[in-house]
Amino acid sequence: MYSLQTTDLVHQFSPTDVVLHAINLQVTEGSIYGFLGPNGAGKTTTLRLILGLLKKQQGSISVFGKPFHENRVEILKQVGSMIESPSLYGHLTAFENLSLVQKVYQCPKTRIQEVLNLVGLPDTGKKKASQFSLGMKQRLGIAIALLHNPSLLILDEPTNGLDPNGMIEIRELLKRLNEEKGITIILSSHLLAEIEKLVTHIGIINKGKLLFQGTLGELKMKQQQLLSVVLETSDHEKTVQIIADNHLTSRLEEDKIILPAMSKQAIAKLNQQLVSNGIEVYEIKAIKNDLESIFMDFINN
Repeated sequence: MYSLQTTDLVHQFSPTDVVLHAINLQVTEGSIYGFLGPNGAGKTTTLRLILGLLKKQQGSISVFGKPFHENRVEILKQVGSMIESPSLYGHLTAFENLSLVQKVYQCPKTRIQEVLNLVGLPDTGKKKASQFSLGMKQRLGIAIALLHNPSLLILDEPTNGLDPNGMIEIRELLKRLNEEKGITIILSSHLLAEIEKLVTHIGIINKGKLLFQGTLGELKMKQQQLLSVVLETSDHEKTVQIIADNHLTSRLEEDKIILPAMSKQAIAKLNQQLVSNGIEVYEIKAIKNDLESIFMDFINN
């Protein structure tokens, strides 16, 4: 079962500014779904639509197997979220900020200290939220999202402003929530390396188009199948032209030609073409891409 599913989700701010092109997200129940893409790719717009913060234009959204717009209040009672920067009252303490939300959700007051402990803010006392560091504000935003024990947690760039140690702590927290509480988590990021150690599933978006969706294992399979290629030949100029004729891009680095990810079959075909055109191939070396390179390959093509 999917905790979240979107079908052909389209959004545009003007007739010439289409932000999302037929987005079909499928977030498996119990998963940690990493929604990846560069800044401006459409991640936050998608999450805003899912939460009803933007009016849906085309397509459908289903949460917990129910149409979102027909069951909005019921669904949102089971969803926790933090989109972009946390919404906090700067003149209030962490406890006071949570108290306001606790009254809205009508959850037990004991949850306030529980979530403060969870996110590593147990002893902020009378310190006002306006005096918090950016990392502390992120933690408090996550605490607010967790206050009512949601089944689905949606976090937009949750590690923004955190130092490396803070990022590890948040990562461990999210893992614990997923494994021990069974909470399905969607988190967006523009860096694969940041959440690679956390997620079970990944969706990659760029320029409003979903380029990849699947498990982390399936993405790693592409790591084994796709190779970067280093070429050294007797005629770089002619080699670059043949590469261009094959609709491939290349660049020259230290007297060697670097090509983007290619399959083994494509490498063999290119080698045959170079030899048949009288070019001596001194070196042809395939280098396995790391996951970060594969991510960059997706968004750069």
